[in-house]
Amino acid sequence: MFRFILQGAVVLQCPGAAVSLLQPMKLLCFQAKRFRWKTHAKTLPQVPDQDVEEIVVDAVVVFFHAEAPDETPERRASVLRQTLKHVKWLANKRGFKNVVLHSFAHLGGGGASPAFTETLVQDIAERLRATGYSVWLTPFGYFCEWDLSVYGDSLAKVWKEI
Repeated sequence: MFRFILQGAVVLQCPGAAVSLLQPMKLLCFQAKRFRWKTHAKTLPQVPDQDVEEIVVDAVVVFFHAEAPDETPERRASVLRQTLKHVKWLANKRGFKNVVLHSFAHLGGGGASPAFTETLVQDIAERLRATGYSVWLTPFGYFCEWDLSVYGDSLAKVWKEI
């Protein structure tokens, strides 16, 4: 058996067959009592300078990592739909209407391009707002410091691959 990696997709070559296993988008979600973030350091030179400090209470906090295969039109549509479904499901479990989206490139390996990821998160936020959620985005292209207070039950901490 041989293993090849092509733009984030693992392809296993077996005698007479090839199987592609896409590296899925990753979501690490928290039902937070309180989430505070503050910009710390810019990581992308093209993003605007920002000095931000915000606090949101009773929110689903979503750390997400888009992978390179998510950039195809078919995958993008699926990732968008499944992410919205998951975030709404988790928010509704506690009656939350607040959502914080944070790009966290350290959840995976072969990340999508910054331009794709930023557009995707903007689209997720727009769609959530259109259905009645209040949405905050941590500054894209920045390391941030955080204070995160999470509820104790297991549903308050959810890992999802899409």
